[in-house]
Amino acid sequence: MFHPEWSYQGVIYEMNVRQLTPEGTLRAAASKLPFLKELGVDAVWLMPIYPIGQESRKGSLGSYYSIRDYCAVNPEMGTMSDFDFFVSEAHRLGLKVLLDWVANHTSRDARWQTERPASWYERDAEGVAVVPWDWTDTAKLNYANHEVWEGEAAAMEFWIREHAVDGFRCDMAMLVPVEFWNETSRRLRSLKPDLFLLAEAEECNLFEQEAFDACYAWEMHHLMNDVAAQRVRVTSLRDYLYADRDRYPEWALRLSFTTNHDENSWNGTEFSRLGAARAVMTVFAFVVPRGLPLIYTGQEIGYDHSFSFFDRDPIPAERYHVNEHTLFLRWLTALRHSNPALASGGRGGELVEIRNNAEDCLLILVREVAGNRVIAVMNLSPYAIHADYYTGIYAGMYTDAQTGCPYEFRGRVEEDMAPWSYRILVR
Repeated sequence: MFHPEWSYQGVIYEMNVRQLTPEGTLRAAASKLPFLKELGVDAVWLMPIYPIGQESRKGSLGSYYSIRDYCAVNPEMGTMSDFDFFVSEAHRLGLKVLLDWVANHTSRDARWQTERPASWYERDAEGVAVVPWDWTDTAKLNYANHEVWEGEAAAMEFWIREHAVDGFRCDMAMLVPVEFWNETSRRLRSLKPDLFLLAEAEECNLFEQEAFDACYAWEMHHLMNDVAAQRVRVTSLRDYLYADRDRYPEWALRLSFTTNHDENSWNGTEFSRLGAARAVMTVFAFVVPRGLPLIYTGQEIGYDHSFSFFDRDPIPAERYHVNEHTLFLRWLTALRHSNPALASGGRGGELVEIRNNAEDCLLILVREVAGNRVIAVMNLSPYAIHADYYTGIYAGMYTDAQTGCPYEFRGRVEEDMAPWSYRILVR
């Protein structure tokens, strides 16, 4: 499986257009693209920008994921010309644009409800379109009808052919037959060979026919939260890393994150969930084998706020400026871009660990490829520890990635480490 070149050492930014700027428009969002380029982002994933249904609408503006028309732009965000301007600006800066694709369902008053046969939707005994889960503003599409497959694929083709998008983040991909994704990915890649597809799921069969480039690492994310809250110790995260590497093909990318739109709105910000562990967990997300790091709207400025999901709740304009959180993420994106050992998709260093005397707290990862080595020493605990370990073949002189100073990684290391502290060494 060959991924788009940018993705091997890439960083994705999830853009919540509604909340990013006071205007909440695509034109205003485009003005933030130079900031994101400086941040080190490679691709911008836009949360759904399509018209939202009115029937059973939630909140004042509705859910982005209750889509009335797959081939139009939400007028609250602008016009199709505004979208094209956004894409052209992103491409001018060297950024890729990914659309959020919701294949499982539409709004209850979607165009397809009247413009397509009734058999395009799953229906109850009274002929009413079925509501999936508790998403009462949506209607479940019927994938037993192959015409639905054609309709979805044609709509995705529209955005590639007519509006130059670079890929899709596929919402709740496991709720749609994997055969649809296998067939559709082949069709779309015949049109755009460097298409990028990210599944919001982690079922292993999504990779059996190379339908997707990447999938979410949900289990790892929840373990990161649990370690931060000390519901489990780092041994659980270590066990996950070893078990997970055998579940997927070596080339599969895994989205690694401390927050996203679901976590932020429903479970709290990374500040509230991770507390003092926030920085080291962010580092972990950037150095973990097979990881594809994600930054969500507001993280680039350390905005500690859970966005309202169904209403306008924008970042205040005066808050959006470079600060210590921006510089921290710039450092991490530069670390990923400048070290091939941190690449994913089968190109970077695989999971190697230096064992130590405090393995319920301390995780030491080594990633190495083609003469480039990165060592991440991470105290993933709220305890001050006295670390004691032998470096073996990894002893020698390095550069401390944070300070830029030389650092001697001695044959035996004995040092005190503060809670939630880390050191990144590069050679």
